[in-house]
Amino acid sequence: MKKRWIIGTRGSKLALRQTHIVMEGLQRQYPDYEFIIKTIKTTGDTIWDKPLHLIGGKGLFVKEIEEQLLNKNIDMAVHSVKDLPAELEEGLRLGAVLKREDPRDAFISSTGKRLHEMTKGSRIGTGSLRRKAQLLNYNKALKIVPIRGNIDTRLRKLETEKMDGIVLASAGVKRMGLEKHITEILPLDIMIPSCGQGAIGIEIRAEEDAVKLLEALNDEKTFREVSVERTLLKMIGGGCHLPLGIHVSISGNTVLLYISMGAEDNRLSIHEQHTGHIEGIPLLISEVFHKLKKFLA
Repeated sequence: MKKRWIIGTRGSKLALRQTHIVMEGLQRQYPDYEFIIKTIKTTGDTIWDKPLHLIGGKGLFVKEIEEQLLNKNIDMAVHSVKDLPAELEEGLRLGAVLKREDPRDAFISSTGKRLHEMTKGSRIGTGSLRRKAQLLNYNKALKIVPIRGNIDTRLRKLETEKMDGIVLASAGVKRMGLEKHITEILPLDIMIPSCGQGAIGIEIRAEEDAVKLLEALNDEKTFREVSVERTLLKMIGGGCHLPLGIHVSISGNTVLLYISMGAEDNRLSIHEQHTGHIEGIPLLISEVFHKLKKFLA
């Protein structure tokens, strides 16, 4: 009898697509094992009429899944790393992170115009405080329209709610095969992504067999980048409640850390890039956090 592994996930099209990417990778590595997907409805999947930062933040997309993991109803859970809270539940850990897709945000225009061509009062849809703050920092004349839902829903609302554009994570758009809708990829000097954006993470109980199973899927570079991002996120105590962008890129011995943070009134306090050596990552994190502390009081 084949050993069976149950993989938990949300039921959205994107979540299922990402879970199939994980399952296909596992099946290639372990053809003698059986992998089964179990969909789990989370609180975040049931409330669509309120902004995330007002109803509990990103943890709403993982709480019920983590409960299933702790209760041993599933063996692992697939998440967008950007949806994970800074601290995982006790007894759980990030077992692997797949190679990251493009972490940047995509601008999708209803007319084909790029972001710099948007005129005063142009209606841009996003439900993210981070994106709102950075969009207004780029062009204060934009009108930001709250919008939530999956990718298909947001693309539909772009037309039905007469918006001039929307901003989405390019990774999700690409994984769903909807690249044709992308007008432009926003550069990091305009829009710094959310912590973990573009990365698929696999959460597990801290058990040796699961850790060993996932070694074959883990991308060490992405795992290290995401770990640095999440360390800083944890220190800041951020999530959905602050307009916060954190992105780390490691190339050879060089580490680039991008940070964007604002207040709840959407004014940006900081939006910049820091460079360090790979051996000095703890010092780099400490220096950036020390700089941010005056904005966190």
